[in-house]
Parts: sequence; C-alpha cells; structure tokens
Amino acid sequence: MEINKPEIVAEVQREFMRYERALTSNDVEVLDQLFWNSEHTVRLGATEHLYGFAAIQAFRAGRSPQGLDRVMLKTQITTFGDDYATAHLEFQRIGSDKVGRQTQAWARTSEGWRVVSAHVSMLA
Repeated sequence: MEINKPEIVAEVQREFMRYERALTSNDVEVLDQLFWNSEHTVRLGATEHLYGFAAIQAFRAGRSPQGLDRVMLKTQITTFGDDYATAHLEFQRIGSDKVGRQTQAWARTSEGWRVVSAHVSMLA
C-alpha cells in the first residue's frame, strides 16, 4: 500500500475543500452528497452522536446556518492506497477563542469520495 500518492492526496484535498466550503455556507445538498449514504456512517459532533446517514441528514437539515464561519488553522490529509484517507483539521470559529478539531475518514465509493466517519470536538 502506497501512502500519500500525490494524485490521490490531490483528489481527497479537492473533496475536503468542497466539504469545507459547503459547511461554512450551509450548503446542505453538497454536505449530504459528501457523506456516505449508509446506515454505517457515523458523525460524532461537539453536542450530538449521529449513527447512520439518515440521522446525519436530519441534523444538517435542522441546523442553524449561523456561526459556521471558521479559520482553518492546520490540516493534514493522509491517503492509504487509492481508496482510503483520513483528514484532520484544527479550526477556530470566528469570534471564539476555542480551538476545534475535526477528523474524517474518507473512502472511495462507486459515487466518488465520501466521508464514512467524522468526529468534531472543541478544546476549552
């Protein structure tokens, strides 16, 4: 297995940035598109535990679009072969002194790269 093949890193980076733009603009359609549509998908958030695509989709549909802007402090993407990657982000919401952390597992599916697992937390 080859780690961080440049062309695979570039693919995941493009989708990761597409996710970031959709998140900060509350583009729910793109966010839904980028999560694996499966009962096995998990998103553990700062205040919620979501198991399965339907729960994640419902959360996104009901979430306030306020306060989503953030500054990306540090990003690390690691790819494993051609079909699996992890993405780690440290961020800070605009107007907050707290640092947040986001971890995503991405897998190449028949529909393209999809988030199969995500975790978001905040440091005090």
